[in-house]
Amino acid sequence: GRPRINIKDGGIGLNEVKGNDSRFVERRGSSSLIGLSKGNSLCNESMQRTSDTKVEVLCSPDLRKNSDTNCRKLSDDTETLDYKKLSRALLAEAVGIFIIVIFGVGSVNTAVTTGAQAGLWQVAVVWGFGVTLAILCTAEASGAHLNPAVTLAFFLVRREESFGSDLRNACVKASLYVVAQMIGAIIGGIVNLGMFGETIAAFERNNKIERGANGSERSAMVFGEYYPNPGFSGSPFKAGDVSTFQAMCIEAWGTCILCFVIFMLTHPRNPILGGSSRPMVPYFIGFTVASLISLYAPLTQAGWNPARDFGPRIVAAAAGWGRIAIPGPRGGFWVYIIGPFIGGPIGAYLAEIFAFISIPEADERYKDQMTINVENMSQPKELTTIVEGESDNSSPQK
Repeated sequence: GRPRINIKDGGIGLNEVKGNDSRFVERRGSSSLIGLSKGNSLCNESMQRTSDTKVEVLCSPDLRKNSDTNCRKLSDDTETLDYKKLSRALLAEAVGIFIIVIFGVGSVNTAVTTGAQAGLWQVAVVWGFGVTLAILCTAEASGAHLNPAVTLAFFLVRREESFGSDLRNACVKASLYVVAQMIGAIIGGIVNLGMFGETIAAFERNNKIERGANGSERSAMVFGEYYPNPGFSGSPFKAGDVSTFQAMCIEAWGTCILCFVIFMLTHPRNPILGGSSRPMVPYFIGFTVASLISLYAPLTQAGWNPARDFGPRIVAAAAGWGRIAIPGPRGGFWVYIIGPFIGGPIGAYLAEIFAFISIPEADERYKDQMTINVENMSQPKELTTIVEGESDNSSPQK
């Protein structure tokens, strides 16, 4: 019969190879195209057709004896960066975090300076929808990390699927993702300052707040975050009631939950949200952010994202808040960087472990979902070109 293709963990694997058939693997980013051939012609054709991509060709012993074959194995060390694709991904990361800052931090501006948002949940909902929209707008280009802690989690837990198998290139890509996220967050902070500058000044005037002096974190909180939340209505806290260590643990815990949800919802062993596209994933990630904000914002303002905090905080420092913005009145700005960087990878790793727990029923669903008959595939023409053909012919039909 026709060969079958298994898709597992972000890649495609060959299910059967018979006789002297050779196998080759064409890798495009984190996915693979695999086909069968009977002789040199298909190997040579595949090498020529995909000269701009990395191709790994594994030949049968009979083919390796043939000195005319062009089949060869390229090591992972030969991977090169696709700068066009990378540039598009970096732009998407910057645009995505920009959207988050505009909607999320913008809702904090509106709530604090105008009182338009009635209660914490209204702010949290705007945050959640902002995250959802950012993911929907950018996921196709970059995977929609939109958070340095999430990027670190993907680098440590799903590096090959997200950044490729070459360690050096993966480090470069991950670092550039973080830089792009910071740039987008800073630009978002500048836009918010331009939009809300006058209302912030009016809020400070009405509440007798001197920008940059002690107590001005009540207005600076519309950019960066503080613990406990200085503007939470009816808050029973004084400045020392939430310690720096406790704030860091809260930020780590919230980011741990967020990354656990992200990695569970996007894991191929979790079929609960349907097929490969999983259109509801961005919404549930946004709902998770909103829920976490409603729980922990009174304590730390619920950051979970180093770029979201530090980018606008830089804008605040330059706009007159100075030391109140960086390093903060208690020197704790680093809480919103270190906490998420600790919690994010832990949550991602726990999700990976949980997803791989052997449950027979889940494994059967996983196999049923991820095994695809080649003849039913509507995906790329090159895959059909490679695989289709009668197995008893000496050369492929296409």
